[in-house]
Amino acid sequence: MPKRKRVLKIYQQSNKIKNGLFFILKVVLGILGSLILVGVSIFLFYAKDLPRPEKFTEAQLIQATKIYDRTGEIVLSSIYQEEKRTYLDLEKFPEILKEAIIATEDARFYQHPGVDFKAGLRALMVDLKLRAPKQGGSTITQQLIRSIFLTNEKTIERKLKEIILAIELDKKYSKEQILEWYLNQIPFGINIYGAQEASLTYFEKPIWEISLAQSAILAAIIKAPGYLSPYGEHLDELLSRKNYVLNRMQQENFIGEEEAEAAKKSEVEFSKLPKTLAPHFITFVRQQLEEKYGEKFLETKGLKIYTTLDWGLQKKAEEIVRKGVEKNKKAFGAYNGALVAIEPESGGILAMVGSADPNAESFPLGCNPRKTCKFVPDFNVATQGERQPGSSFKPFVYATAFSKGFDDKTIVLDEETNFGVFGGKAYIPQNYDGRFRGPVTLREALAQSLNVPSVKVLNNLAGLKDSIGLAKLMGITTLEQEPSFYGLSLVLGGGGVKLLDMVASYSVFANNGFRISPSPILKIEDAKGNIIYQNKKTPKKVLESSVCDLITDVLSDNQARSPIFGENSSLRFDEQKVAVKTGTSDDYVDAWTIGYAKNIVTGVWVGNNDNSAIVRGLGISTAGPIWRAFMEEAINKD
Repeated sequence: MPKRKRVLKIYQQSNKIKNGLFFILKVVLGILGSLILVGVSIFLFYAKDLPRPEKFTEAQLIQATKIYDRTGEIVLSSIYQEEKRTYLDLEKFPEILKEAIIATEDARFYQHPGVDFKAGLRALMVDLKLRAPKQGGSTITQQLIRSIFLTNEKTIERKLKEIILAIELDKKYSKEQILEWYLNQIPFGINIYGAQEASLTYFEKPIWEISLAQSAILAAIIKAPGYLSPYGEHLDELLSRKNYVLNRMQQENFIGEEEAEAAKKSEVEFSKLPKTLAPHFITFVRQQLEEKYGEKFLETKGLKIYTTLDWGLQKKAEEIVRKGVEKNKKAFGAYNGALVAIEPESGGILAMVGSADPNAESFPLGCNPRKTCKFVPDFNVATQGERQPGSSFKPFVYATAFSKGFDDKTIVLDEETNFGVFGGKAYIPQNYDGRFRGPVTLREALAQSLNVPSVKVLNNLAGLKDSIGLAKLMGITTLEQEPSFYGLSLVLGGGGVKLLDMVASYSVFANNGFRISPSPILKIEDAKGNIIYQNKKTPKKVLESSVCDLITDVLSDNQARSPIFGENSSLRFDEQKVAVKTGTSDDYVDAWTIGYAKNIVTGVWVGNNDNSAIVRGLGISTAGPIWRAFMEEAINKD
């Protein structure tokens, strides 16, 4: 081929390549231009909504969520009726608090432009790895934007708006100004907004006086203000989160190892639970609502929560428990008590008293609430405490035996019996009075609460595994160990249970074998009166009606129990059939009385928070009078 033609061909090929590359470049630039144009359009669309500076210091109008009793006439509590806030300049907040929050919520706060894309990408990778949105990634600036102007809904539009507004806010205002707004705006649980109000509420001191440990507590609460409230049921998780905050502060070189360890060991004391109506019940309700709807929804939507609480019975329950415990203090050294009443047909909680007096001081004064206090006012024994039920657990075992074809006339031998080795020693249970009666019927054994025959019923008739299975079906939620862990002492109360669970489980006996899980809420309306939740739980059959009838007949048989309890004990009711069982744990630590009529089931616990023994205080003599007084009020109501 001539040289000129070869050069021409190479030139033509080169032009084709150049034209191709130029075309690709034009396409790429076109796409990039379109993306930039779309991005600018999105940015301009959302940036126009950037709030003016004054917005961050103005109280936002909200609709309070109100919690009512079952009639809708008594307002028990309001959620965010007003935002309790005391606005402070940034210099008023201690450095340890700022450092605790920055270390935990946004370590690169002073480096990023309002959005930490690096941290966000890292959080996304973790979420993808876990296949669930577990990680955070929102900066302090983003949280501030979201807390005032946006919701927590997980949409791309909301996230884009949050990112753009955060970047724009960071461009317009200093980091110090953003941090000041943040410290005054964020929620800390109940209706507390801002770190100053949180410090005044939880520690009864201004924010500039708080310690390192208290700063870590406040920083810990931010993650989930309702769930991690010091007044809720998750104090252990709050304290664990506090230690996490301290670890993060150490990692960011805000504090040294010695300071961190000292703060971890420091016991933080919280002020008393703010006075409110039915406080333990309200805390229980709010925790369920926050799990279902989230704090933001409750804060802004003006809901009306109609609870199952009977305010008349609740007031009586509080008064009766308080007076009963006052007597028990002097007579038995029992400083606390709790009561739960349930409507068996619906599972509705009619009354809940979590301690003798939620507004009193812990006893003895200066005690450690988690270790040495006989009485802790803000601890809800009804829902939080796992206590030994004593003989009040026996009906579950007898019901299991009855379900297998045995009846109240079945004979067992009441005599000293060695049931083998358990816990490294021979298990030889005794009856309360130390006597043995020879052959007894199951009616006599249950009604008189005889221990040796009851262990035989568990061992020979009912079976350990099946008895635990039935107890769980009926509503006991705490027996999670292998059956061998509890052994034959289970029938005498050898497994920890909650008062609420016990009352709910006894409701099955009162409700012809149907199980309905306990609930504190009847219905929920939105601000316009539309019903968004209606309690329509479906009953589940877990026990034959004939077994329930037999248990009820035995537990209401005053003649059968008279040899032990006497003919005119506090358990006797002549007006209508009332079934009841008492219980006293080993070493007299816990005392119980649980019983029911047709329309109400009531359980009472008496004891000390520190698990110290009460002085020969049986269930019949300590919890029995409280239970009796309340049941009389409930049965004769209206």
